[in-house]
Amino acid sequence: MIRNRYFVPLLLFDGAAMALAVLLAYALRFDGNIPPEYAKAIKYVVPVYEILFFSLFIHHKVYKKSWRYAEIKDIFGLIEYLFLAGGLAYIVFSGAGYINPSFVVPRSIPIMVVPFSIIGILSARFLMNRAEGSRNKIHPGQRKALIFGAGDAGTLIVKELGRSKVETSFYPVAFIDDARRKHNMEIMGLPVLGGRQDIPGIVQRLNIQTIILALPVVSERDMREIVDICRLTGCTLKTVPRMIDLIHGTAGVNAIRDVSVEDLLGRDPVQMDSNAIRRTVTGKTVLVTGAGGSIGSELSRQLCGFQPERLILLGRGENSIYTIQQELKRKFEDVAVEAVIVNIQDRKGLEAVFARCLPEVVFHAAAHKHVPLMEANPIEAIKNNIFGTRNVAECADHYRAAHFVLVSTDKAVNPGSVMGATKKAAESIVYRLQKHSGTVFASVRFGNVLGSRGSVVPIFKDQIARGGPVTVTHPDMVRYFMTIPEAVQLVIQACAFAEGGELFILDMGKPVRIADLARDLITLSGLEPEKDIEIRFTGIRPGEKLYEEILSPEEGAAATKHDKIYISRAAEIQDSAFEENLDLLRILCESDQNERMTQTVRELLHKLVPTYCMPSIREIGIETEISRQENSIALQPHRT
Repeated sequence: MIRNRYFVPLLLFDGAAMALAVLLAYALRFDGNIPPEYAKAIKYVVPVYEILFFSLFIHHKVYKKSWRYAEIKDIFGLIEYLFLAGGLAYIVFSGAGYINPSFVVPRSIPIMVVPFSIIGILSARFLMNRAEGSRNKIHPGQRKALIFGAGDAGTLIVKELGRSKVETSFYPVAFIDDARRKHNMEIMGLPVLGGRQDIPGIVQRLNIQTIILALPVVSERDMREIVDICRLTGCTLKTVPRMIDLIHGTAGVNAIRDVSVEDLLGRDPVQMDSNAIRRTVTGKTVLVTGAGGSIGSELSRQLCGFQPERLILLGRGENSIYTIQQELKRKFEDVAVEAVIVNIQDRKGLEAVFARCLPEVVFHAAAHKHVPLMEANPIEAIKNNIFGTRNVAECADHYRAAHFVLVSTDKAVNPGSVMGATKKAAESIVYRLQKHSGTVFASVRFGNVLGSRGSVVPIFKDQIARGGPVTVTHPDMVRYFMTIPEAVQLVIQACAFAEGGELFILDMGKPVRIADLARDLITLSGLEPEKDIEIRFTGIRPGEKLYEEILSPEEGAAATKHDKIYISRAAEIQDSAFEENLDLLRILCESDQNERMTQTVRELLHKLVPTYCMPSIREIGIETEISRQENSIALQPHRT
């Protein structure tokens, strides 16, 4: 059913335009003096054209289109139909002349009608466009918006805001774009008024209230400069989703949101070898441990995009597992998603799951990750991160999974915390299993992820919302950061690259000073650091280091086929000593707990992971640690 409210006016206008095109063609063909034998045919020619023309337009749903937001392909399609109508008319008139020689239509008429009909039909759309545009006035409550980026994302934003049947919060009035060739042009009916340096003057002149950054891909340097310029205007700052969200369909380009600290990272989108990933994941049974956590849930989302036959969501928190299960069932109806509530420390429970599901690919993301909390509860960290990992890895080996990937951390390098030491031990367990297993075991090591549970970002946001202060442990503390979707993409890609025993290192980019991160969050909240929100330094917490390393000196790194993934040369492990210490550690963790036992457990963890720096060893003072940082050479992965 045709619902376009302009259907009847357009129908009448098109009919008149086609009739006029025929008359003009005849007038031009005979210089305004049409012979009688030709003139009598006009009363038949016009209806034939009308029938052919309207049949094609209605068949191709031309009258259902909103021509205010027509694209070039729509206009070319319309012209194509008019040429087709002309061709069909030529065939009809030729056949009619063959049947009735007295019916004569000059051969040039169908050819001449086409350009006149194109002019008339497009004029109707142009006038309708102008009429719709004149009605599109700003409504009360709408905020005048300046769109930064007159590319695909910017034009889609304007389209969506215009198409919305519900009044939106934003009324786009102009574009800004750094490409000089677009300046002084009109795109989607909006002028392109200049580049980023012109923003303050344009905002003042047009009374702009909101600036929308339509820049799905932009460098860190450009994003920071643009944001700094926009902040000076006092406008509300919005942006479109990141490219990774657009690629995986987790957000539409019209999902306008606040600018976040993740946007200021400005990291390039990850290029993935989709064919390699599909060979590893598509049509397989995939199990994700810790599937309710920030990393595990994003792993599950992205894995569903590669269409495994079945996805097993394993975790011990029923609410988080249920939430991600319902989300995936809603978004990926063709993937069988199953939720399983099991603690990875429960060996028998895990074995039952593996025996029933027989997963072919296992991503192990379940872990205790909070450094100070695990420092206060070392036995729980050991039981979960070491023995829980051993349970999952040995089940994967026993039930012949094809691939097993451990999600590790940069805190495993020269660990200064219990958490880091347990993750290093977990890497060693995975490496050792590879020596006698048909399963392809690998570990993926990366730094902090923005937005994860326990990340400083939600803590800082909460402190800002309460009016401060924002607490930072030390002014010189730095960390490597990446977004959750980017980290997960690279974990999946590393799984596809794995051949057995690798320790993959993700390129984390440049380290970020935590104090600078706090200042960015304060300014993105529309406040001024130190003036509106105090930044207070509280001192380094137990288990923390001023900076994290990606590699230890003995590991090194070699390049892979992916420019953001490196392979480390894992240090050799003395199997007998490692197993003996591991068994003794398990016995101690199952014994009665007291302060002396906790210290003994720490000492045994140091034997298991010799690079672990226990608290008694670590008491070297902040000044010494800073000196070490300043005098050390950064261990960046190098390409070979």
